[in-house]
Amino acid sequence: MPRGAVTRFAPSPTGLLHLGHAHAAIFAARLAEAAGGRFLLRLEDIDPGRCRPEYAAATGQDLAWLGLDWEGPVRVQSAHLPEYRAALDRLAGQGLLYPCFCTRADIQREIAAAGQAPHGPDGALYPGTCRRLAPAERTARIAGGEAHALRLDMAVALAVAPADLSFHELGEGWLRCDPGPFGDVVLARKEVPASYHLCVTHDDALQGVTLVTRGVDLKPATHLHRLLQALLGWPEPAYAHHGLLLGADGKRLAKRDGAPTLRALREAGRSAAAVRAMAGW
Repeated sequence: MPRGAVTRFAPSPTGLLHLGHAHAAIFAARLAEAAGGRFLLRLEDIDPGRCRPEYAAATGQDLAWLGLDWEGPVRVQSAHLPEYRAALDRLAGQGLLYPCFCTRADIQREIAAAGQAPHGPDGALYPGTCRRLAPAERTARIAGGEAHALRLDMAVALAVAPADLSFHELGEGWLRCDPGPFGDVVLARKEVPASYHLCVTHDDALQGVTLVTRGVDLKPATHLHRLLQALLGWPEPAYAHHGLLLGADGKRLAKRDGAPTLRALREAGRSAAAVRAMAGW
């Protein structure tokens, strides 16, 4: 445990918090408290199509009801889009990004034509269609206003990153990184100005987070995040990935599956202490 650890809870306000969120928030807060450190709250709301201000407001209300306290101000990602653009520009300046004009349908057609596609932690790997475009064609298509995403050129990134890239997992020690399986991951989408992978590493560095806590389902992303930290010269935090709360069906609690929300439990008469116990605390 890093002394004076700075942790954070960083939900996306796409729905009301449920028991899985409560488990994650309390986990981060307790580790910070045990280390004599600080606990932060961040709202990862860069997707305008899914995030809602009413859910952002409810997040603070639910956490306060649980008895959690955090150091302000709360960082709201949508208020800092120019910062993520600057990070993308730095990567582009190193020749690490390229524009991708493919639609999802384009990618699926190319994968189907090629037969079985290799998969990485985020799904089927991009076949590299736009990586092979000539610079003049890229420039002309962007100048023509064609919508595009920005992808990391993984081969180039691995060539310039330290060969001994690793991360420290609490309770396990140093683990070797292997970001290659992510392939040419998207760092900015046509409809979203920056990806989760870029924004989370940027904000952890900016806010001085020294211990990243999150669910074990996100542990594979740590390999990619350490690569981005190395490419951009950002500090290297330690990591603690916790287990996931499961529903009666054995599946991870999720908003899309109708996991019971903290608000519903509160309105049903459950006490904060009872809900903390239901969340594993």
